[in-house]
Amino acid sequence: MELITTTAQLTAACERLAKHPVITVDTEFLRETTYYPLLCVVQMASAEDAVVIDTLAEGIDLTSFFDLMANEAVLKVFHAARQDIEIIVHRAGVVPHPIFDTQVAAMVLGYGDSIAYDQLVERVTGHRPDKTHRFTDWSRRPLTEEQLHYAVSDVTHLRDVFAKLDADLKKRDRSDWVSEEMEILTSPKTYDFHPERAWERLKTRVRKPKELAVLMEVAAWREQEAQSRDVPRSRVLKDDAVGDIATHAPTSLEKLANLRSLPKGFDRSKWGSDIVAAVQRGIARDPSTLPKIEKPRGNSNGAATVELLKVLLRMTSERHAVASKVIATVDDLEQIATDDNADVGALHGWRRELFGEAALALKHGRLALAMEKGRVIRVDRA
Repeated sequence: MELITTTAQLTAACERLAKHPVITVDTEFLRETTYYPLLCVVQMASAEDAVVIDTLAEGIDLTSFFDLMANEAVLKVFHAARQDIEIIVHRAGVVPHPIFDTQVAAMVLGYGDSIAYDQLVERVTGHRPDKTHRFTDWSRRPLTEEQLHYAVSDVTHLRDVFAKLDADLKKRDRSDWVSEEMEILTSPKTYDFHPERAWERLKTRVRKPKELAVLMEVAAWREQEAQSRDVPRSRVLKDDAVGDIATHAPTSLEKLANLRSLPKGFDRSKWGSDIVAAVQRGIARDPSTLPKIEKPRGNSNGAATVELLKVLLRMTSERHAVASKVIATVDDLEQIATDDNADVGALHGWRRELFGEAALALKHGRLALAMEKGRVIRVDRA
């Protein structure tokens, strides 16, 4: 294992790694007090060696690392890659490609929903990873020998996990399934997030166009403020407060002060007038330009259809040894229950072949579920 603290060391290491068709990659970062994650350490391994990069080392230039992430001749293997990729996109505007995500592969192979790295390593290799430094402060220097050992073991174990999962995927003819998921994971659109879309992250339910318009404006303001100050969104305004503002639409500081979800005196802060202005912008928006508010799917027949689809999903998951979460979500099932042409993952690609067609057949009575010897079975109907 080599600890890299200079640009020259990093350039040489990346040149060595670029000669291998497959490398494993992991990152250590902090984001508890910032909007953007602080990249602290990067670890990589090939079949022959492993390196740990001190990304906070004085004067180090990470360009050669970012170039390696974009090298089409090298497959980059991650576990739960989304946050690692987000960091690289933010720092360099580069989406790593091609990649292989062992968490996604594990779901496709039936290891369960979103299996943790240490659990996957133990199940595949029999080795129990050391969890001591999982929550360590990776921004503190110097890095200890124990931290370095922990960091490098993440990518060396990942080599064995990748080899096993890749072989199983090929054996079960499911490599293309993972490839489909990787194309989504490495699409620039996946990371093209704008403040105007910040409201989509919120679980707040709005019932009227005016509430939605205010929600969109206040959420966008909060996102911009968090980005400009590089602080977590909750440091600016908590989610429940955003929803409360959308519902009550306070158009003055006096009305804002009456909201119990806001800290006392918030209306007198510099943010108070900003929020009122955002509310006013929302109220002034043309309702015809707003996204359509989905009506609650409250009828009993629709709910019953969703419950049947859940049973079919579980059956499909168990029969084919694929995690149900990677086949379809509850939201997918709800949309399928009301729309045969719903634009959901379960009705596209390998998922449609595995589950989607059967889900539509069940919905329209061409397929039934029955009990036989204590087990639920499918019954095709003419």
